[in-house]
Amino acid sequence: MQDFLQQTLSGETPQQLSGENAHLRWSWWDEGIIEFTPHQDTQQAIVVSAGLHGNETAPVEILNQLLSQLLRGEKALVPRLLVILGNPAALRQNKRYLRCDINRMFGGRWQQYEDCPEARRAWRLEQAMETFWQAGDNLEVCWHIDLHTAIRGSYHPRFGVLPLNLREWPENFMQWLGAAGLEALVFHRAPGGTFTHYSCEHFNAASCTLELGKAQPFGANDLSQFAAAKQALAALLFGEPLPQSGEAPRRYRVSQQITRLSPAFKLHMSAETLNFTAFPQGTLLAEDGDKRYFVQQAREYVLFPNPNVASGLRAGLMLVEDNAHNEALSG
Repeated sequence: MQDFLQQTLSGETPQQLSGENAHLRWSWWDEGIIEFTPHQDTQQAIVVSAGLHGNETAPVEILNQLLSQLLRGEKALVPRLLVILGNPAALRQNKRYLRCDINRMFGGRWQQYEDCPEARRAWRLEQAMETFWQAGDNLEVCWHIDLHTAIRGSYHPRFGVLPLNLREWPENFMQWLGAAGLEALVFHRAPGGTFTHYSCEHFNAASCTLELGKAQPFGANDLSQFAAAKQALAALLFGEPLPQSGEAPRRYRVSQQITRLSPAFKLHMSAETLNFTAFPQGTLLAEDGDKRYFVQQAREYVLFPNPNVASGLRAGLMLVEDNAHNEALSG
């Protein structure tokens, strides 16, 4: 296999399902799922996923460049690695999804949906992740990096979203996120149906969704914007030096979720509202029949505002700053 992305987009099973070179063995598990195993023993097992939304192509292109170096034998591999292109059918059509948003279906939530390609795919990805991590014992590093781009522009073009986690985040994981060029980190305070929440909750993985710029079609991405993220991934996979991190990411935590409850839902924000736009206390954010969402804190920042989601799904998150952490940065 010469090009994992092109093989996946072709929709065909590769003629060769496994192979090896001087540094590693590779095994094609399923459409868009490939495992790499270094010849030397390792206590590191890492999942890198991208393309759960089919119109978020920049991370897919970055990841494929790194995988091509592995497949050609140009780079040594440090950890066991599982690579997942989450929604190949949507990638082929440059659509966010075909029927349903796969990144709301994990943790068995796919069973609550009608039978559709994304529900079947979510189940398959859960199986793949379980198979991968069950093969390792006493892992020193168990990470899941899920690569995305945002629908809207952002005051922080590169940021990370971390799932609810009742344990301390590993220090080397947090350092890696800073080295990847992220300008902000958002911490969830409630469970969810995302791929990263699934890996964190079920496998104790250090998991983060990386949002890298704005969604563009294949070939229209300026990948130079994400050089730090690519270099950080190369450091993780190949054992190369981490890029020098600049200012540590600012930290936010989720204060409330805006949920679309019915077709009457109305979001009081323009289509041009950027992620991390600030709103003062008392601002009416959205309404849905008798339900109204207001800014509750002195200042809240919006993330992922999207009035066009299906009923019952998140139409936006409101954030507050982690003032103690951010003041320490500026001090």
